[in-house]
Amino acid sequence: MSKQLKKGDAVSWDTSQGKTAGRVIRKQSSPTKIKGHKVKASASEPQYIVESDKSGKRAAHRPDELS
Repeated sequence: MSKQLKKGDAVSWDTSQGKTAGRVIRKQSSPTKIKGHKVKASASEPQYIVESDKSGKRAAHRPDELS
């Protein structure tokens, strides 16, 4: 079962520089692009758009990548 996160939830994820913290912006259930990168989200495999507290940049992550 995948995690059910909602807008505003505090989350963290691993990056090449270490752990990063941020907030959920929205649940993405259709393909989109962020910073020129394709996000292969779908209704059966949604991803979460998150925003870093430190940099303010946005990224997409699968639910299992967020804690």
